[in-house]
Amino acid sequence: MSRIWAGFLLGLVLAGCASRPARGPEADEAAWLAAQAAREALLAESGDWSFSGRLAVSVAGEGGSGRLDWRQQGDQAEVRLSAPVTRTSWRLLVWPGLARLEGIEGGPQEGPDAERLLHEALGWPIPVGAMADWVRGMRAPGPARIGFGPDGLPAWIEQQGWRIEYRDWDGGEPARPRRVFAERGEARVRLVVDRWGGP
Repeated sequence: MSRIWAGFLLGLVLAGCASRPARGPEADEAAWLAAQAAREALLAESGDWSFSGRLAVSVAGEGGSGRLDWRQQGDQAEVRLSAPVTRTSWRLLVWPGLARLEGIEGGPQEGPDAERLLHEALGWPIPVGAMADWVRGMRAPGPARIGFGPDGLPAWIEQQGWRIEYRDWDGGEPARPRRVFAERGEARVRLVVDRWGGP
């Protein structure tokens, strides 16, 4: 090959490289953060949604497991938990500033904080308010760190002392998690979503 042709081909290669700048991790993360913000905004528009799945909770190696059915209507939530092995079930109703837990020994209990109510009655440290966002792969209000997987969907969120990991997603639009693992200290929460409902 002549030097003229070699120089010509080298010029084409260099020109092609210049027209397609390398896309680094920072550019990908910026794009994923923008896509996540758009996905969160879309999910936040839907005030009515639900899911059914299986829940396992443990604290320092002790806990329980069972079915979980969550129904959200605006700022109100109805959460049903059932443990087939012990044949017990609970119903948690949440309104702004008030929560009511039914199905526990001694009769229903009420209080302003759903998380505290669950923890005192069942020993389960489930952050109910933030969980409504985390279970859908969203950041709850307040400071948070987030990391993404190769598909651009959240791989984990760190917030309020919890680390929430997303092990599987559905193929919906917007995408929603199917397997959610959360940890804080010795507390562990494992959720497998069998069915999503609502928008």
